[in-house]
Amino acid sequence: MLAALGLILGLLLPSVIGLRLWSAWRSAPEPQAILTLGGSSRREAFTAQFAQTHPLAVWVSSGIARPRAEAIFAAAQIRGDRLHLDYRAVDTVTNFSTLVGELRSRGIRHVYLITSDFHMGRARAIATVILGSYGIAFTPIPVPSSHPPESFFHIARDVGRAAFWVFTGWAGEQLNPHYAQRRATAQHDALLIP
Repeated sequence: MLAALGLILGLLLPSVIGLRLWSAWRSAPEPQAILTLGGSSRREAFTAQFAQTHPLAVWVSSGIARPRAEAIFAAAQIRGDRLHLDYRAVDTVTNFSTLVGELRSRGIRHVYLITSDFHMGRARAIATVILGSYGIAFTPIPVPSSHPPESFFHIARDVGRAAFWVFTGWAGEQLNPHYAQRRATAQHDALLIP
């Protein structure tokens, strides 16, 4: 019985996600926002340059420290009202799970997804599950680096976590040793935003 349920869910989830992604692409063929996964100042600098020619709202998920990030975007003359710095994520799965609801509530159906080239395989796989389950399409924009691509193990593990999050709302982020510190930083930052 459990195996049958697993098989049904294993076939149902990709079908539902596929239909939602197709619908998102049809309703919003061009990206409506920029989503950058934090991890290095190079990603923020790349995003700031990219945003100069793509006048969209920018979300950066758990990137570099707020003052430094704001300085990078200010130097690129990206207005503060376009920039959304969010520090709730502790890993790649939570980069998506912490922001997908906000993106959807703002009517965003298609985003540019920016992260390092070595990280893009995992980011795309997770985005397909989490953004796709919410009907949000994405166009990947890799930031060049000299790192080798991430392993299949990391991708498979996080796709499993993403699917688990879609069904339960929990991605296991509390198991990450940086979770408490990131949550405290996010709460502190929320108090500073007018």
